[in-house]
Order: sequence, then structure tokens, then C-alpha cells
Amino acid sequence: MTNTLLKLYDRLILRHPVITIIMMFILVLTVGTFAKNFHLDASADSLLLENDQDLKYFRSSNVTYGTADYLVISYSPKADLYAAETLGDLRKLRDSLLEVKRVDSVLSILDVPLIDSPRLSLGDLSDGINTLENPDIDIELVRQEFKTSPFYKNMLVSPDGKTTAIQVLLKRDQKYHSLLQQRTQLREKQFLAQLSPEDTSKLQVASENFAAYSRLVADQEATDIATIRTIMKQHQQSGELFLGGVPMIVADMIEFIRHDLAAFGIGVLLFLVSMLFLIFRRIRWVVLPMACCFAAVLFMFGFLGIVGWKVTVVSSNFTSLVLIITLSLCVHLIVRYNELYDEMPGADHATMVKEMVRSKAIASIYTALTTIVAFASLITCDIRPVIDFGWMMAIGVCFALLISFLVFPAGLMLHNGTTRFTPRFDITGVLTRSCANWVENRGKLTLLTFAILAIISLVGISKLTVENRFIDYFKPTTEIFQGMELIDRQLGGTTPLDVIIDADPDFLTSQANEAEAAEDDPFADDFFNDEEADAGLSGSSYWYNSYQIDNLKKIHNYLDELPETGKVLSMATTLTMMEQLNDDVPLDNITLAVIHKKLPEVINAALFKPYMTEDGNQVRFSIRVIDSHPDLRRASLLNKIRTDLTEKFQIKPEQIHLTGMFVLYNNVLQSLFSSQIMTIGVVFLVIMVMFFIQFRSLRLALISIIPNMISAGMVLGLMGLLNIPLDIMTITIAAITIGIAVDDTIHYVHRFNEEITVDGDYLAAMKRCHNSIGRAMYYTSVTIIIGFSILTLSNFIPTIYFGLFTGLAMLIAMFANLTLLPLLLIVWKGKN
Repeated sequence: MTNTLLKLYDRLILRHPVITIIMMFILVLTVGTFAKNFHLDASADSLLLENDQDLKYFRSSNVTYGTADYLVISYSPKADLYAAETLGDLRKLRDSLLEVKRVDSVLSILDVPLIDSPRLSLGDLSDGINTLENPDIDIELVRQEFKTSPFYKNMLVSPDGKTTAIQVLLKRDQKYHSLLQQRTQLREKQFLAQLSPEDTSKLQVASENFAAYSRLVADQEATDIATIRTIMKQHQQSGELFLGGVPMIVADMIEFIRHDLAAFGIGVLLFLVSMLFLIFRRIRWVVLPMACCFAAVLFMFGFLGIVGWKVTVVSSNFTSLVLIITLSLCVHLIVRYNELYDEMPGADHATMVKEMVRSKAIASIYTALTTIVAFASLITCDIRPVIDFGWMMAIGVCFALLISFLVFPAGLMLHNGTTRFTPRFDITGVLTRSCANWVENRGKLTLLTFAILAIISLVGISKLTVENRFIDYFKPTTEIFQGMELIDRQLGGTTPLDVIIDADPDFLTSQANEAEAAEDDPFADDFFNDEEADAGLSGSSYWYNSYQIDNLKKIHNYLDELPETGKVLSMATTLTMMEQLNDDVPLDNITLAVIHKKLPEVINAALFKPYMTEDGNQVRFSIRVIDSHPDLRRASLLNKIRTDLTEKFQIKPEQIHLTGMFVLYNNVLQSLFSSQIMTIGVVFLVIMVMFFIQFRSLRLALISIIPNMISAGMVLGLMGLLNIPLDIMTITIAAITIGIAVDDTIHYVHRFNEEITVDGDYLAAMKRCHNSIGRAMYYTSVTIIIGFSILTLSNFIPTIYFGLFTGLAMLIAMFANLTLLPLLLIVWKGKN
């Protein structure tokens, strides 16, 4: 800080501390009032890639095949599943669920059509369909049908016949999807070209309308989930019930986020108060930093409310990060102020505060800038919550710096008494002196140790993957885990994956040419046209004909036999059931045409519409993937399916579409890996340039970046060696580690450059640094490490990993900055 700026700072801030505090109080309070607009978001859409073409196709296929949101209730009765009392309880449960306002329908073993209890013929279908509600139904035949039916087995009833699934279909919210479509169309237009001012305004309005309505929908969904759980509790005396489905996961995830925000925010706050008091043992050294921390967090809550950024699973730890970063800045100021008692004996209080600010301002500004750069790397991602997290932390760091250098010095100016602290047990001094002695006496061993660790880290990083199972995100004690595991194990899998296959392009071209020729020839013979009309859809479609039945069955069987797949439903399932109705006689085109024309609507809606388009030129294989399968590798599975369909079944690549949440989540993981891991090198390069600007030495810049590369690399390498995959939260560990750990590097090198001017003795300068700035580094590091360890109390496994590995990274960074960094400074800088 130049003398001019320092004089201006002194005149405006230090000489008017009360006005400064009042102005900051008004600013924080004004912005903080918008905290009421702060919202959480755990919807599936919040974790999807922006401008993902697979997402666009997914939404269009949902419209084509009428896919709706649904919940699944697994019901394992204490009595026999088909006993009268069990069916009675199941009936009451179904009827209670139907009374929930947003429930459209409930599908259970009571409601599905039965064609083999006893066996029906095709002609019998028009006379009415049997269900389990029929008083004359044969229970033993029903039991056998649910056990053997290609449609119902391993989906509605478990293989052991002891558990059944109840599908609760939710009403499609037309307004929600209409608003979503409006916003999506404008975003796609923005992605392709610059919007006009009119379209920009429309996009802003559409985004605001969708966000507002989404909050209402989320609140209603949470209420509905709570109502359904209340209904389920009323039936727990009859059996064991678990709730599953994406809406339930969303509702529970919001509760996890809310819990983490509250519990960890309060937990970290209490811990920081305790640490400050234990370390400094002065009330003012507790009150002033905590006032800064509280103001920073309140400001950020209000700011998020103003800009409308929602907190998601990714950003749920932002309160802890803002608290820790703000406190770190304040701790460096506290330690520096106390050092000045020895360096400036007899100096008055105002002079010491002014010198504290002067000596720490430049280093603190650079630490803030490097931290911002690290968090800004998250902005390169294509996932909106990750982008928002990068922005909110960059802004949070800016405000933390501002408030630390306004409120803290101003508050200190209001107290003129002695505020020096003297540690009762100098554990910090023992540790920092030990590190200094280690560097002095074991320099070669230190270099060798870190070199070995760097090599091991590189090996581990090469083993990093982003393949993970969604079920592993939750503790076994949570309902999400228990429900997913049971559905995976007993009811055919959880994660939806659709394989959609178009007609051969040559067939469509030929069909179009024939239609065009027919229009041009008014005298064409109608004889063959009449014959084709008799064949109906089987005579005009690519897939719905006797020639393709065998191919459909082969593809179906291939998908069904994959170890990672559970229940597979398709037109092959439907046609197999139709063959059973046809006395197990293969279906010819005429029979297929009759079936298509004569089937009751209830059968058509259940067995045809979900798996084939109306023109018969596209078919859908609905797969439920076993998410708990130990060998599940999403990207590998998708590549295998696509490759095998092309090579084994001679289906052209352009005919094949893989879609569903399974595909979308895989896209998210792969994008995270490519966008974040690949940009870490760029982050290091930018930070090294900042080091060069600050220290005006390329050698110093290279020296300073090495400890931070090792700390980030060791954590990522350890995750690779332990086969812990990267996920949507742990992918940010590297950026956060770099952003926070580099702060200590800057403070140490900045202080080392000052100390070396005293006597030119590098060893003595190192020892003085360890006894001064080394203490602040220890205090901040221990605070950060233990603060992050609080995250291990979460129910969300990625949050636990995030806390553990970020804390470990800070521990490694602390020892690297207290051993490797000074050694490199002595060895390389000493050569100048």
C-alpha cells in the first residue's frame, strides 16, 4: 500500500471508526434484509448441464412417451402378500394415496390387468380385464402370474413374492413445463447468437417466472412427500414400507442442505469462538473477528437473495467457507498486531493499528485475489450450481477482505487498552520451531520425502475416476439408501435409462418417396393400397411387423442380460404377452394389425404407448439400472450398449439414442472431470503469474507454487489410490485447496522477504518467520482443518469426503509451507 493510500485510509477509516462501523452496519443490514429471499434447490434440473443436447432429447422423449414424475413405495407385509388382510391394508393405502391432491393415479397389484389368471385369448380382451379386485379371482393363479409374467415379475412383485411395489404417478404440472419450455427456448437462442434487447428482457422475465413458480412447486412437493410419509406410517404395523423416487430424493436433499447450512454454520461458529478464546484468551480477539464473520455471512445470504442464486448440494458449505476465510484474514491481523508490541516498544495504539494494516494489506489483497482465481475456475463448468458456487465464493472473498480491513481495524481503534495475548502453553511455538529445526538439519530428507510423495500423487491422480454410484452418496441409515437398496435388490433397479431406436433412415427415405409418388399419380391402382390398409400399422411401420419381432426380442434379451441392468420393458415384452394371448402362436402382420386396432385403451396405454410411437417407426427400451451394483461404470456401460447395438445388431449409429437420468448424470460427471481437472493447470499458471507480479521474481513464483501443487496433488492422488471417485462436491476440493492454502504461502514469502533484509542470513530469517508468521499460519490452518472436520457429521457422503479431504489438504499445505517452502527459499533464493 502506497503512502498516499495509507494516509487516505487513516483519514477516512482509522480516524472515524464509529462512522466506519455504522456505515458497514447499515450496508450489511440493508443487504441482509434480502436474506428472506434466500432459497434452496436440490431438483434434478439443478444438477444438469446447461445446453446439453441429451437433456433436450430427454425432455422431448418424455413428451413423446408420456413419462411423468412418480414415487415408488415398497411394501413388505408381515403376512402373506396375497392374504385377505394384506390386500385390505394395501387397498386402504392405495385409496389414501389417491386422496393426495397432486397424485394422478396409483398402480399396484390390485389394479394391473391380469391375462393369465386364468389365461385369456385375444378375443377375450374386448370383454373386460380381470384384476385382483375381482372377487372370483384365483389367488394361486395370480401368485403364479406375478412370478412369471414378463411385464410384472421383478417390477411389481419381488422374486421371492414377499415385497410389492406401489407406483404413485404425480400429475403433470402444465404450467411448470410451459414456463420451463419458454426459458429453455430463449436460453438456446442465447447460446446460438446474441439476443436482442427484447429477447434479453423476455429471458429475464421467463427466468424469474420459472424460478418463482419452481419454488412453489418445490414447497408443494415437500408437503406432498410429508403427507405420503404420514400415510405410510399408518400402515407400518402391517409391514415394512420405504419411499423412493426422484421427488422424494429432491425433498430429502433439500432437508439435508437445510440441515447442513444450519448445523454446520452454527457448529463452525461455535468452534471458531472456542478456538479464538483458547488461542488468544481475550474477549476482544473473539468479539471482533466473530463480528466480521457474522457480517460477511449475513451479507452473503442477503446478496444471494437479491441475485436469486439458489444454494444447492454443491454450494451448501459456502457459509463454512466464508466464515473460515474471513477468520483467517482476521487471525493474521491479530497475530501481526501482537508482534508489533516487540517490534515497536512504546508505540501508541493508533500507530500500531496503522502499521498492522500497512504490513498486512498487500499480502492479504494478493491472498484474496489468488483465492478468487481458484474459485473462479469453477465458472468454466457447464453446471449452473457449480458456476453459481464459483461466483458466490469469489464475491464472498471480496467482501471478507473488505470487512476485515474496515470493521476489524475500526473496532480495534475503539479500544485503547492493552490487548496483547501471551500463550499459556506455547504449543504453537514448539511446533513451528520444530519445523524450522527439521529444515535446518534434514534438508535433503525433506526434499526426498516430498519428491516421493509427489510421484505417488501422480500415480494416484492417474487412477482418478468420476464413476460413482448414486446410492453411495447416502449413509445406510437414511431412507434414501434403504429404499434404493431394497428396490435395486428386489424390484428391478432404480436409475432409469432409455434406449430409443429409430427406423432405418433408408426405410424412412423410401417411405417418403413412395408417399410423394402416390401424390403425383392420381391413377395409381388402389388394390395394393387396400391390402396395405388391411395390414394397418404392421404394413406401414418399420418396427411393428412380424419381421422385426425377433430383432426386438434379441435386443431386449441383450439389454436384460447385462449385469448392471434390472428390469427391462419394451415392445418385446408387449409382443411376448400378445403371443401368450394368441395361444403361443407367433404373430403375423394381420394379427398384429388386429391387435393394434381392437385392443382396449387401458391395454394400449399400458403396453403400447410407453414403448412405441404411433407410427411404429421408433421403439423405446425402458431400463432400470441397478445403482447398487458393485461394478457399475456409467460411461463404460453406455459405450458398451451403443457399440454392441451397432456391431451385434447392425443398427446404424444415427438410429440409437440413449437417454434418461442415467445418461444426464453421466454427462454431468464427465463434464466435471474435463472442466475442472483440466483447468487446474491453468489456475496454477494464473496464480504463478500473480506471484511473479507480487514478488517480481520468476524463481520466487516457481518456489511459491510448488507446495500448493503438492498439497492439492496429494489429496487428489490419495483419492485415486483409495478408489474414491470424484463427484459433484469433491471435484471442487482442488480449487478450494489451492485458494485457501496459497494464502499462507503468500504471507510467508512476503514476511521472508522482509526478514531477509534485516541481516541477510537466510536461516535466521526462516527462524524469525516461523516464530512470527508461522504462528498465524498454524492458527489459521488448525482452525480450517477442524472447521472442515465438522462436515463429517453430515448424512451426505460427498459432504463427508469434502470435509475430510479438504481438511487433509490444509494439513499437508501447512507442513509444506513450514518445511518445503522455507527450504526451497533457502536453497534457491539463497543462490542469488
